[in-house]
Amino acid sequence: MDLAESVAPQYEALVIGAGVCGIYQAYCLDRMGLKTAVVDRASDVGGTWHWNRYPGCRFDSESETYGYSFSKDLLAEWNWTERFAPREETERYLQRVVEKFGLRKYMQLQCTVTSAHWDEKARAWSVALSDGRSLTTRFLLTAIGLLSAPTLPRYAGVESFKGQSFHTYYAPREPVDYSGKRVAVVGTGSTGVQLIAEVADKVGSLTVFQRRPNWCAPLNNGPISSEEMLDIKGRYDEIFERCHNTPSGFIHDVDPRKVMEASPQEREEFWEKLYASPGFGIWLGNFKDMLTDVGANAEMSKFVANKIRQRVKNPAVAEKLVPKDHGFGTRRVPMETRYYEAYNRDNVELVDISETPIERVTPLGIKTSDQEREFDIIIYATGFDAITGSFDKIDIVGSDGLRLKDKWRQGPVTAYGLAVQGFPNMITLAGPQSGSVATNFPRGIEEAVNWCSGLLEHMRKTNSTRVEAKAETEIAWGEQAKVWLQRILFGREQSWFTGYNSNVDREPTTRNMIYAGGAQRYREHLSQEVSEGYPGFEIQ
Repeated sequence: MDLAESVAPQYEALVIGAGVCGIYQAYCLDRMGLKTAVVDRASDVGGTWHWNRYPGCRFDSESETYGYSFSKDLLAEWNWTERFAPREETERYLQRVVEKFGLRKYMQLQCTVTSAHWDEKARAWSVALSDGRSLTTRFLLTAIGLLSAPTLPRYAGVESFKGQSFHTYYAPREPVDYSGKRVAVVGTGSTGVQLIAEVADKVGSLTVFQRRPNWCAPLNNGPISSEEMLDIKGRYDEIFERCHNTPSGFIHDVDPRKVMEASPQEREEFWEKLYASPGFGIWLGNFKDMLTDVGANAEMSKFVANKIRQRVKNPAVAEKLVPKDHGFGTRRVPMETRYYEAYNRDNVELVDISETPIERVTPLGIKTSDQEREFDIIIYATGFDAITGSFDKIDIVGSDGLRLKDKWRQGPVTAYGLAVQGFPNMITLAGPQSGSVATNFPRGIEEAVNWCSGLLEHMRKTNSTRVEAKAETEIAWGEQAKVWLQRILFGREQSWFTGYNSNVDREPTTRNMIYAGGAQRYREHLSQEVSEGYPGFEIQ
């Protein structure tokens, strides 16, 4: 039976999310000729690059490694202007992709998916939208993003503040005038670090409320000249091949030496070079045991701690900015531009809320245990309920009334991070434990989307209308995720990699949110499934 002639849902494939992943999946479905819809709650395409309009927002992948690799025409015509493109440029890029390949016709925007229920008899999903409509689809493909469920802090009085306040994810579309304003930023993760550095010299005063300091390293951004861009265009095959052959999907690969195999002078020179180099090299291109050996990591942490102390003039402030509860790179490393120098300004104050906790937000500002400070603007850079949070916001019900939220209550259970037993015909393209989570995102999602598209093509050729992961596949993959997470130091830390968020009610257990075995190993697992005829799945 051809999919198009089977029991008739409205769509053969429905994609939730019109960001980087959803756009590429729409492109592939269009080329396959499947009747498709892409739904998104935003007013336009772009996903995270549509929403996060806070000052300083940009990615920390090298620009030439972030764009799609599937079209040589697109690669030839698009010019990146900075080594690490700002949000606005990336949003324009994604809009251009949608227009160039005629994908706008699939987009249904400003409608939030509230529920998705599996109908076994129809072999289809019924998807309810916030605008009152209900759509039916043979296949449900989730491209809902890793960091798209923002969390506000659980302080009393958040709604009482009379000034302007917002979470960075929901920063106003119209630029905010910060000049002369008393501004508070709550949070010093990657978003907070970008924001603080960008607005410090534009505000009247800036007060940073820090709970846990992070190890930050220089982004070393800069413009890309027309000559450099021309050179990049001539090397795209080489660039993507390099990304293909690194565990992270970035251009940075680990150094084959161990920390203690190099002399103190060699280590210092190597780390100085990394510190002065663009991007994630200092995190992902370091000595091979820096993220696996406690002693090796401690040496690297000392180096970065000294850099912080050199850059921050006030020794007491510098010490508050040096993490004491985790080593360098064992949580996601924020890449910064003049972040530490912001604390040398007379108009910037750092408040350590581990010493003087926030008691409540008041109509005029924020009250800590020692005093109340008044503000005109409060910005919450308080992170996300990462990876699974967006799934939890949708009432996803599979076979026999099983809710995905209930199945994942103790942590995600998946087959390759792409499918879940009990939820037929649902592919979680950028889901927990997939190869997209711990890699350069566009490189990871291309793998996932290509695999998904290949599976749908296989089902069309074999006249199949139902696919479901086997329970034993989930068990085996769960063990893989657990083993690899335990081999690296950040598997032991409280971070969004392990499902930790102080603003979310959740049992304090380490959740295997990521697959840390590397992009090449992940690719081998997916390739083996295909070559062996999908033995990890029931296909009917």
